[in-house]
Amino acid sequence: MRITCRHCPRNCVLDEEQRGYCFVRQNQHGKIVCTTYGRCTGLNIDPVEKKPLMHFHPGSRTLSLGTVGCNLGCLFCQNWKMSHAMDDRFLTVLAEPEEIAEMAIKQRCPSVSCTYNEPIVWAEYAHDIAAACRERGVQTVVVTAGYISAEDRRLFFENIDAANIDLKGFSDAFYEKYCHAGLGPVLDTIEWCAKETDMWLELTNLVIPRANDSLEMIRRMCDWITARLGVDVPVHFSAFFPHHKLVDRLPTSWEQLKKAYDIARRAGIHHVYLGNVNAPQYESTWCPGCGQMVIGREGYRITQFSLKNGHCTYCGTTIAGHL
Repeated sequence: MRITCRHCPRNCVLDEEQRGYCFVRQNQHGKIVCTTYGRCTGLNIDPVEKKPLMHFHPGSRTLSLGTVGCNLGCLFCQNWKMSHAMDDRFLTVLAEPEEIAEMAIKQRCPSVSCTYNEPIVWAEYAHDIAAACRERGVQTVVVTAGYISAEDRRLFFENIDAANIDLKGFSDAFYEKYCHAGLGPVLDTIEWCAKETDMWLELTNLVIPRANDSLEMIRRMCDWITARLGVDVPVHFSAFFPHHKLVDRLPTSWEQLKKAYDIARRAGIHHVYLGNVNAPQYESTWCPGCGQMVIGREGYRITQFSLKNGHCTYCGTTIAGHL
């Protein structure tokens, strides 16, 4: 029986036993099944700043897991061996949602992160992990590209406490050429998350030379963020390094990253960060009221914490986030 998977905007039409573009979702007897449910590539403990999340319980540890597969085809994928896997050889750990939640408690991790590959393609597993965590007082993070259908996103994000959504560029042409996807559904997801949920949201943009690094594109993206999401959604600009199928260009220069930072700050975004570089000043959190450093960072290490109940200890300004 041929059926259509409507979980994401691809709407893959699948014959019996055929898998979708993501490799994970399969037509089994006329029903779409998540073939990686309960099977992951490993469990690791990371600093939450690695997701990256700078305003969600800074300095805490998160139990991270992933599976295989992705519903995008990014030429620059940093984790392509898992995201673009066409077999199950990486799925070496069996873990039911309740076991993952209990493991987080045992390891003293206040959160679990669905990350490494795209959790949207294993949404049922991620949803049940989040539900099991919520029952036990553990929070759940997703690191995602946000490429999901409007019909399924409510269930996917239902029990999620924080998300970092990868806004890969700000044009359909970029998404089509470099990600084999579309921009519109991603923007819809981001805006829906910001306006229709209570979860904490941060955004990441990988700045790729000769692809999405035009100052005009970055400016339009930052203006959209302030107009549609507000000034308190943190934005991370990360340096690109040649990888996977995109090895014909140099890494992002410091000058270009700094220009992106300056554009975002001029657009009014309160909290802008630079990633994949050693720059403590641009990894730290600064008070939008008085300009003082309120969270100092060097890499993933907290070097200063000048907040009390989420307020700047210097001037009392509220700093957005779960702090």
